[in-house]
Amino acid sequence: MEQVEQLTGVPGLLRSFKAYLKEAGLGAGDQVAYYGCPGTCTPFIELLGFAVRDLSLDQVYVPYVDEASAKAIRPVGNVGMQVADPAGSLDPKVIVLMGGLAMPGVPVTKEAVQAVVRTHPGAKIVGVCFMQMFAKAGWLDAFDFDLIVDATIDPVRVWR
Repeated sequence: MEQVEQLTGVPGLLRSFKAYLKEAGLGAGDQVAYYGCPGTCTPFIELLGFAVRDLSLDQVYVPYVDEASAKAIRPVGNVGMQVADPAGSLDPKVIVLMGGLAMPGVPVTKEAVQAVVRTHPGAKIVGVCFMQMFAKAGWLDAFDFDLIVDATIDPVRVWR
């Protein structure tokens, strides 16, 4: 997979993701399932979900790869998108793997993620990570990504 474009900031992250979903041929009600770590990935998932809220997609959050614990992602007035009630059945047209899953010390293996992805044949695979996490963890060859959005948060400046 070659790098196609370099964007900047949060708008670059969100616009590239939304553009991909718009071009993916999805219909109203098609499901996008985000797999990520509770707490750390969840705010980014809600942000991605907010960016595509007008596409009429069914959005679901799956903690780690525990599909039995999947939750719907719904709009909340004056807040944005929030992980909410239990999701119904899972039938994702797009699987979004968050880079937190590939971080050291996370209680899920690459093989467990591969096993879950295999249960959804035909789903497109999108990776969203920061700081080349998929490359560092050896996931680039382990998954047939249709899109990878790799953002950099560097430097981080703190004023006191």
